[in-house]
Amino acid sequence: MQFWRLEVPFAMPQLIWNMMMSMSGSWFFVVASEAINVGDTTIMLPGMGSYIALAIEQRSLAAVGWAIGTMLVVILIYDQLLFRPLVAWADRFRFEQEVGVTPPKSWVLSTLRRSGVVATLTRPLSVVWQRSFQRPPLGAGNKLAQARSQERPSWSDRGWTALVVTMAALALWQVGRFILAGVSLIEVSKAVLLGLATLTRVIVLISLASLIWVPIGVSVGTRPRAARIFQPVAQFLAAFPANLLFPIVVSAIVVLKLNPDIWLSPLMILGTQWYIFFNVIAGATAIPSELRDCGTNLGVCGWLWWRKIALPAVFPYYVTGAITASGGSWNASIVAEVASWGDERLQAYGLGAYIAQATEAGDFHRIVLGIAVMSLFVVVINRTFWRPLYRYAERKFRLG
Repeated sequence: MQFWRLEVPFAMPQLIWNMMMSMSGSWFFVVASEAINVGDTTIMLPGMGSYIALAIEQRSLAAVGWAIGTMLVVILIYDQLLFRPLVAWADRFRFEQEVGVTPPKSWVLSTLRRSGVVATLTRPLSVVWQRSFQRPPLGAGNKLAQARSQERPSWSDRGWTALVVTMAALALWQVGRFILAGVSLIEVSKAVLLGLATLTRVIVLISLASLIWVPIGVSVGTRPRAARIFQPVAQFLAAFPANLLFPIVVSAIVVLKLNPDIWLSPLMILGTQWYIFFNVIAGATAIPSELRDCGTNLGVCGWLWWRKIALPAVFPYYVTGAITASGGSWNASIVAEVASWGDERLQAYGLGAYIAQATEAGDFHRIVLGIAVMSLFVVVINRTFWRPLYRYAERKFRLG
């Protein structure tokens, strides 16, 4: 009852916004995985990914344009039929004490609420849902069962931790044996250096995206009118798979003869920057109206307002978005650091390109080595940087 009545409703708005971002990530990798070359084997599934791969091979910008137009139509359809109704419905669970804020609307949700057919079909489910929360009185039998359940021995946190660590150590041992059976230590050192290059790109891109989207997100989140106009547009852009734009960017790099090590890098952040933006909007929206009114009454403005009110309030939300954007950028590097346009092939120096090359060559030892090094980088960074930063943000800047 606590889970369904308290925790789920409170988390529902954030859950739906993250669902939209996850949909964007899913489109990204669906498009990327429908055309795969592993050694001499080529896998072409029917779908947008294989269509784009064929358009790139034939250097057809017209076909790329048709693919982009089709995706825009598809995103518009499921945005109107699925996510916009969910956002409007989840507004009932948003904790907000400020009056006069216009709630989001959806013509689909309004139609469903006024439909007698939908009400008739959902009435049995509503009855079952309500009965599931009617807890029986705690009688003698239930008390005895509760006492027995409390007496049963259970594993402690240390026991589960020891089991997980043991299984992880065995898995790492097997992975290490497999890698060293096919590659040398020099190859391992090379993969680590390539990982450092990709890490540098991720740090630079996350920093640039933060400088751009944190001020915009705060401005949108603290202005309800701007949020009503800008959020649907940003939501629509976030749902668009960024790798559909790769052929246009790659063709421009080829024509202008730009440096791939620099100009392929932004492709890693195209689809993941929205995590920062939407989480900052959520943090700015959650700033209590009393706090904003207090700052206005005291004349807090300019950089002082950003330093004392805005940035501390959105910092925990920003950290969440930056963690997700960082992980997504690591994943996108496998697709973004190697790109082609017809016979032209562009490659940046990094771990993503290393994994992509090993996949095309069918070298499974190098594939496993690249994935293991990337996983090691991500885990170490999360443990040594993101997790302490998240705990600091929760302890220092949490409101309430």
